[in-house]
Amino acid sequence: MKLISPVLLFLVAASCQPNKAIEEANDSVKSTLTLRYAKGFTIDYYDDYKVVTVTKPHMNAEKGFKYILAEDVNKVPNDFEKTNIIQIPLESIVCTSTTHIPLLDYLNLSDKLIGFPTTDYISSEKVRARIDDGLVTDLGVDNEMNIELLADINPGLVMAYTIGGDYGQFNKIQQLNISTVINAEYLEEHPLGRAEWIKFMAVFFKKESQADSVFNIIESSYLNLRKKVQTQRLVPSVFSGVVYGDTWYLPGGQNYAAKIINDAGGNYLWNSDSTSGFLELSFEAVYEKANSADYWIGVASFENLSQIREADVRYTNFNAFKKQQVYTNNWRKGAKGGSEFLELGYLRPDLILNDLIQIFHSNVADEELYFHKKLE
Repeated sequence: MKLISPVLLFLVAASCQPNKAIEEANDSVKSTLTLRYAKGFTIDYYDDYKVVTVTKPHMNAEKGFKYILAEDVNKVPNDFEKTNIIQIPLESIVCTSTTHIPLLDYLNLSDKLIGFPTTDYISSEKVRARIDDGLVTDLGVDNEMNIELLADINPGLVMAYTIGGDYGQFNKIQQLNISTVINAEYLEEHPLGRAEWIKFMAVFFKKESQADSVFNIIESSYLNLRKKVQTQRLVPSVFSGVVYGDTWYLPGGQNYAAKIINDAGGNYLWNSDSTSGFLELSFEAVYEKANSADYWIGVASFENLSQIREADVRYTNFNAFKKQQVYTNNWRKGAKGGSEFLELGYLRPDLILNDLIQIFHSNVADEELYFHKKLE
C-alpha cells in the first residue's frame, strides 16, 4: 500500500545545513507557532525574519534542516549568510508530491504552482484547470526531473521530500540557485499531525492565520467524529494491506492508518505493535491473525473481488472476503487517474475517519462514502 504520491524527488540545497548562529539566537525569539500534533517542524518568529526547522527530514535522519524566511533579506543578520535564506511571500512554487497540492488549494494558493513532476498524478480540479491552460509545467518523472525546464520556470521555491535521505540531484539544484525545502509530513504518526503541515506551507506565503483557521475546522471535525463512536459497544476487528511479491505490507500499530481505524471504533489487529512505519509479514502470519477478522480495509488497486481472487486464491479464505466486507480507498480518482486518497487524505483525515465510521458503525450515521468503496 502506498501512503504517499508515487512522485518522488530527492532534492535539498547545501545551504540547508543547520547553522550554529540560529541555535544561539533562541534568547531573542519573539514567538513560536503553536503546533498541537505535528512533531516534524517548528517555526520561530524574530523581529525581521522567521526560522523554519524541519526536525526530521526523513526516516532515521540524524540532523534537521533550518530555513530563514524574510520579506527583506537584507535585514537578516550576517551570521546567517550560509543558511538557506528565502524571500517571502513566495510568488511561485514547484511541488513534488501530490500531498502538497491540497495545502495550496485550501490556502487559495493554487495559482502559485508553476511546476510538478508528472502532472497526470494530480487530481485537484483547481490545479488540473491550470495544467490544461498550460500554466503548470510537467517536469518529468520522479528523480529524473528535467532540470533545464526547472531552470526555465525558475520558481521561488521547490518543496521536496525524501524517503531515505538520497539527495541525488543535489548539485544540479544548487547550481540553479533555487531555494529548496524538505516537507516531511509523511513521517507524522498522528493523523492530525499530518494535516497540521498546512501551517508549514502557509509560512512561505505569510498565510499562517488562514492555515490556522483551516486546521481548526479539520481538527474539530475529526474530534467530533471520533467522539460519536466512543460509546459504541461493538468493536469490529480490522486488518489491512495486500501481498507484494512474497511480502504482505500493512501498517504498524503506531502508524497513522492504524490510529484512524481505532478512532473510527475499530480494533486494528496489530494494535500492540510499536511500529510507526509498515510491517513486512508473510501471508501465513497475516492469515493466522486476521482470518476471522470482520473487515479488510485498503486493498491497493484491486477494483473487485474477482481481481483479488485471481491475484491469489488464498485471499478467498479470509472471513472478510467470504462476507464481502472488503473495502478499497482507491476508487475516487482524478481526471488523469491520480488517487484522491493519496492526494487529499493527508490533509483531510476527518474524511477518512468518517468513511470508516460509516463502514464499521453505519447506525451512527448514514452518509455516502468519500474515499472508500465496498468491493463486489
